[in-house]
Amino acid sequence: MCMAAARADAMPIVSKLYCSSSQAVLVVRKRPHVVSGGGFVVTDCSQKVVFRVDGCGVSGSEGELILRDSSGEALLLIRRKGGMVQALSIHRKWKGYTFDYEGSQKLVFSLKEPNFSCLLRNNAIRVSTEPRRSNKDWDFEIKGYFPDRSCSIVDSLGNIVAQIGINKEADQLMANKDLYHVVVRPGIDQVFTFGVVAVLDYIYGESTRC
Repeated sequence: MCMAAARADAMPIVSKLYCSSSQAVLVVRKRPHVVSGGGFVVTDCSQKVVFRVDGCGVSGSEGELILRDSSGEALLLIRRKGGMVQALSIHRKWKGYTFDYEGSQKLVFSLKEPNFSCLLRNNAIRVSTEPRRSNKDWDFEIKGYFPDRSCSIVDSLGNIVAQIGINKEADQLMANKDLYHVVVRPGIDQVFTFGVVAVLDYIYGESTRC
């Protein structure tokens, strides 16, 4: 099933054009580094490409990801911030930028990545958006464990906005989790959702990482 009948108000973070009025079930397929430089492709239930994510194997820059639409247009540039301050911090920070009509970058979200030694299954990864949406110091968090393909993006009120999973048939056929689905709630920005998925993919050393 591709879409559910539920409807909701749009919650644009990158663009309202990518906030569906219905629940979306999208499929992620990882690309091999050898053939296409890594990253992954996102398709809908008709197997039409919706997004693709280029990792550092394509961009040539470590810690840089680009999310594109089906025609190859860049929608989101995601960079891991470096420097001495980041090295001394318990968290590394990723920043997602969109582009205006003049090509200038605009910050739309930040994600705090725990140090690798702190990547425990119960250690939540938190995301803040611009502009802020809650009175906490974060707007969304990741619950669950991405490498198991069993996790959710949850808002500050505890509502699940997107869920990452794998069906039993795919699990039996592809034990390496190269194929999985993401269920995005009605009204939620799908570009933002897959920007977060791209960062999780990189953090855990998967297809977007060199």
